Amino acid sequence: MNCTRTDREGESRIQLEGSLDALTAPEIRPIFDKLVAEKRPRVVLDLQNVTMIDSSGVGAMVSLFKRIKAEGGVVTVANAHSQPLSVLKLLKLDKVFGL
Repeated sequence: MNCTRTDREGESRIQLEGSLDALTAPEIRPIFDKLVAEKRPRVVLDLQNVTMIDSSGVGAMVSLFKRIKAEGGVVTVANAHSQPLSVLKLLKLDKVFGL
């Protein structure tokens, strides 16, 4: 899993690449923890280069969403497609993440 963070004007964009699953979710949790600690007002998860997501990946995303929201922030998902988009729609998270 590759992860690139770009900050600008109150927004943090996290570009993920590869599979977001039980093996890789622990790799991104420290990045998510830092976003929460910094109280970022807006976080965008860019899934354009994510090829697969499982329940662990979804769990990491939902955890980030809840923690950022608790601090008054917003988390959205951009560029989801194929299997990741299907999973998010199946779980009705497409509405939660603004897809």
